[in-house]
Amino acid sequence: MNTPSVCEPPGSQAYWPAWVAGPLLGIVLLLTFILTGHGLGATGFTTRVTAWLGGEVAPRWTLANDYLGPMIEDGSVLSSWITWEVLGVFAGAFFSARLARRMAWRIEGAATSGTVGRLLKALAGGILAGFGARISAGCTSGVGLSGAAVLGVSGFVFLISFFISGLIAARLTGGGVK
Repeated sequence: MNTPSVCEPPGSQAYWPAWVAGPLLGIVLLLTFILTGHGLGATGFTTRVTAWLGGEVAPRWTLANDYLGPMIEDGSVLSSWITWEVLGVFAGAFFSARLARRMAWRIEGAATSGTVGRLLKALAGGILAGFGARISAGCTSGVGLSGAAVLGVSGFVFLISFFISGLIAARLTGGGVK
């Protein structure tokens, strides 16, 4: 196991090494395909929540929307498999962090760009990534992990492009691992 870095909470357990976590992620992905018929993904959940909120706030407009309307007609946000996947990921991450004593509230990278600057960069990056995910009909986990798992060329092209874009963005914004 890796030893915790200086930035980690005192007494926290080390992260799993990649050679253990990678194959386990592959097994989870395989089980997801077998049990649900779907790969891993997450942005469909945020879209479903948006449709649900739209249905609560402006039901006529949301139902008339070609994109969000069918999601309301499909039923409750809780009836979707992706809702349960995202809630399970959240619960698993929460309990894992608690068990490993890694639960800490902090803003990564705030020292280099300031707290407000870091939060604005994270918000802008999240909005751009979410917008891109909806345009391409898949998020990074859906296109990258699930696409590559079924040997889809698009999955590999996406992963390469995503990493290259991340390296360029880190260089341009002064981010990256120090």
